[in-house]
Amino acid sequence: MLVRRSVLWLLAGSLAGLAGQQAQEPERLAPYYPTPETVVEKMLQLGGLKAGEKMFDLGSGDGRIVIMAAQKYHADATGIEFDKDLARQSSDRIKSLDLQKTARIINGDILRQDLSSADLITVYLLPASNEKIRPMLDKQLRKGTRLVAHDFEIPGWTPVEVLQIEDDGEGRSHTLYLYKR
Repeated sequence: MLVRRSVLWLLAGSLAGLAGQQAQEPERLAPYYPTPETVVEKMLQLGGLKAGEKMFDLGSGDGRIVIMAAQKYHADATGIEFDKDLARQSSDRIKSLDLQKTARIINGDILRQDLSSADLITVYLLPASNEKIRPMLDKQLRKGTRLVAHDFEIPGWTPVEVLQIEDDGEGRSHTLYLYKR
């Protein structure tokens, strides 16, 4: 639990540092903090991802969730990443794995995306960011869409399942929240 709290403080401190960005820039909703592969697998399992389904990872970082969704689950996977370098890095990895037909990264603002085609959405954003995206999700997500949130709940939504991961293999604990619209 101590390690998890340290991570939370790190994330909160990083977000506070981002608050000073210029107003005309899109807002960064979370710092880059990669999800361990074991947790990525649990997120996609909990979300019930099936072959051919459309999934989005909001704040996709290095693309690991998108890549696993396309590679292992044969899903149509899209990541949304604000950071140009991370978007380029993950796009390059997708290309090197020859996954361009089923995986892609959009370098852009999460709040300006159309997610209405999603069967599954994954998020690892801070609580304030989850609150900020909730109105967009409420408006766009169709009945039956699933969402898996990593460590932080979606305010105002009730999860249908909560999965505690005591040790991710790196000594950290995690909580996953499954929501169904």
